[in-house]
Amino acid sequence: MAISTDSLQQQEVKLSKEEIQRYSRHLIMPEVGMEGQLKLKRARVLTIGTGGLGAPLGLYLAAAGVGHLGLVDFDVVDSSNLQRQVTFTTADVGKPKSEAAKARLSALNPAIEIVSYETRLTSDNALELFRDYDIIVDGTDNFPTRFLVNDACVLLGKPNVYGSIFRFEGQATVFGYPDGPCYRCLYPEPPPPGLVPSCAEGGVLGVLPGIVGSIQAMETIKLILGAGEPLVGRLLLFDALAMRFRELKLKKNPDCPLCGTHRTITKLIDYEEFCGIRGEEAPAMTDGIQEITATELKARQDRGDKLFILDVREPHEYQICNLNGKLIPLGELPRRVNELDSSVEMVVHCRSGKRSADAIHFLQTAGFKKLLNLKGGVLAWADEVDPRMPKY
Repeated sequence: MAISTDSLQQQEVKLSKEEIQRYSRHLIMPEVGMEGQLKLKRARVLTIGTGGLGAPLGLYLAAAGVGHLGLVDFDVVDSSNLQRQVTFTTADVGKPKSEAAKARLSALNPAIEIVSYETRLTSDNALELFRDYDIIVDGTDNFPTRFLVNDACVLLGKPNVYGSIFRFEGQATVFGYPDGPCYRCLYPEPPPPGLVPSCAEGGVLGVLPGIVGSIQAMETIKLILGAGEPLVGRLLLFDALAMRFRELKLKKNPDCPLCGTHRTITKLIDYEEFCGIRGEEAPAMTDGIQEITATELKARQDRGDKLFILDVREPHEYQICNLNGKLIPLGELPRRVNELDSSVEMVVHCRSGKRSADAIHFLQTAGFKKLLNLKGGVLAWADEVDPRMPKY
């Protein structure tokens, strides 16, 4: 079944001589042909995120001739992105991702129309942004935005081509298809804040988003063409280390509050609050935690104050950079808490301040009182104190 909307049915388009030559390898395939290529040219696809998953998504959809691409991203290109976000080059560092991606995709295929939206996707703008597009492709990396994309797609009747990645594993499916499940059928509630680390905390193999993002691009093109069997009701799981794909069956939940028989969700909500996140950059569970800045910590060390530094990152992170503190990874803290002296003032840190906040909450329950969280972690130390320290 092909995606059928007014934009696909009513807009009269033709392929130029140059386009026929460009897409010739499509045109000689009976599953695509002239008719299929015209469907691609008439299609309107909105990608949420231009980074890890958004990079292969954008490149392959543009190369395939999807006639109108929308790119939503509010971030700027960082050097740490270049390990996997192949849309960008070193020269793009510091530029808005949406604009850098638009320039790259326009250079790849000047025959298509590309619109960039340098904005954060929110409950206030999602419906307006999605309304004029046929398919929404979710390349985000956080639960609030995934729930937001899902809900907006279901409310508008738009397919949601979903993908996610972490370390060596990825998954992909199509949500919001007629009679198919939605994201809330798979995840009725978000996990507790801090339980699932982000790619920034846990890492991701650079090539993995290329694989999963390409699968999303393939599913998008199949939906446009009406070819093959889409990933509806099927969650594709990929393990890069084992080089193995598995498939899980997904069923539409008749009691789903969004897409079920008796819907209770009829409008978008505050998804940060729904997922238990108080603010964009706030670490998990910051209530009752006293913080110290990197500059303040350096001043107290120079003054000779007796401070114990506890590093709750992983050993491979410690090898990248460290503050010469005692390393006890967060997951090992419950069984190694006896190695710590509760009478000494302790500064706890991680990469950015999130895991250290979780560690402090645990230590507080264990009776520790003299605890400070290094605000911004070693990233802040590199920015404020020692610019020679590598950032990751």
